[in-house]
Amino acid sequence: MAEPTQASLDKMWKFAKGFAEKSGTTFHPTPAVTEAVIKGLAAHVDELGKPLCPCNFYQDKQAEAKLRRWICACDEMQIYKYCHCLLFVNEEGMPITEYLPEDHEGRQVYGLIPDPTPAKGRALKHKAAHQPTSSSLEHGRK
Repeated sequence: MAEPTQASLDKMWKFAKGFAEKSGTTFHPTPAVTEAVIKGLAAHVDELGKPLCPCNFYQDKQAEAKLRRWICACDEMQIYKYCHCLLFVNEEGMPITEYLPEDHEGRQVYGLIPDPTPAKGRALKHKAAHQPTSSSLEHGRK
C-alpha cells in the first residue's frame, strides 16, 4: 500500500476523532494500532476516493467500495457498534460485542463485551437482528 498524502491523513484523523465522540468509543490504547488503521484508511482515500476498511482483503477494491459495507464507519460499526479493526473500542481496548449475534466471529473471539455508552452510536441498529443479550436485559435495555 502506498504512503497516504498528508491531506488524507488529516481528513481521516478528523473523521475518526469525531466518530469516536459520536459513537461513545475511544481509540485503541496502543497508539500503533490506531495509527496503522488511520494510515490504511487514508491510503484507501487516496487510491479509491473512499475510506475502505484496511483490515480486510478484497479481490476487487473498487467493487467493494461501491457496495459501501466496508467504508469506515462500516456496517458492523453502524449496526452493532463492533469495530474489527480495533480503531473504535472501549477504554480497555476491547471491541464492543454486546449487540453482535452470538454466532458472530467477534463474539466468539472476545466474548461478551458490554457497551459502556449505550445511548451513543449504532445509527443503523434497526438493521440488526433483534437478539437481546443477557447484559442488555440486566441493564433494562432491549
